[in-house]
Amino acid sequence: MNRKWRAAFCFWIAGALLALASLTMAQTPSKAPSKTPTAKSSAKAKLLDLNSATKEELQALPGVGDTYSQKLIDGRPYKMKTDLVRKKILPQATYDKIAAMVIAKQSTATPVTKTPASKAPPKGGLL
Repeated sequence: MNRKWRAAFCFWIAGALLALASLTMAQTPSKAPSKTPTAKSSAKAKLLDLNSATKEELQALPGVGDTYSQKLIDGRPYKMKTDLVRKKILPQATYDKIAAMVIAKQSTATPVTKTPASKAPPKGGLL
């Protein structure tokens, strides 16, 4: 009989623990992804393009004043934002402050090249 009581007792304890666990899970808010834009996507939208920003927009960056903003404009176009340090436009410490806030977008237009007159095919000649 002792064995039956022990089995029944374990059964009731397991049931009680299961009931408590289900109650706690019901009260915990879910971590479902929200449909609002995340901070990462909104941060991308706010990146300042080094190749098209105005002098005032550049001056608003931390550590960039009148002199650095003019140097940034004079050094355009940039292929990458790391060009700022490589071309010695900004010191590394200033670049570290603004690196997360800027981007160097490339223009999508293809450059039009003209062929020199000396390399143009002759008129009326054999092709």
